[in-house]
Amino acid sequence: MQFYGILLGLASFLSIGLFHPIVIKCEYLFSYRCWPVFLIIGLILLGVSTVISNLILSSIIGVIGFSCMWSIVELFQQHKRVERGWFPANPKYHK
Repeated sequence: MQFYGILLGLASFLSIGLFHPIVIKCEYLFSYRCWPVFLIIGLILLGVSTVISNLILSSIIGVIGFSCMWSIVELFQQHKRVERGWFPANPKYHK
């Protein structure tokens, strides 16, 4: 039996679940301007995933890399949610 699909699905689920609070916290602490950090980490992970010979590990690192990239979009959406009052604003960045 092959369990790669289940492992990859689990990794995707955990990655999404992990990045959701990370995005919220980063937007609160640093504002949406921290998006380049997610871009750099995402690109590094995607690059690393291309040189790993283990298929499942390469796939999981690729999923995490794309989760970093998607977090950029979520940072800007989180900023809008804060402006609407749906999440608390950090007085240092939101006036």
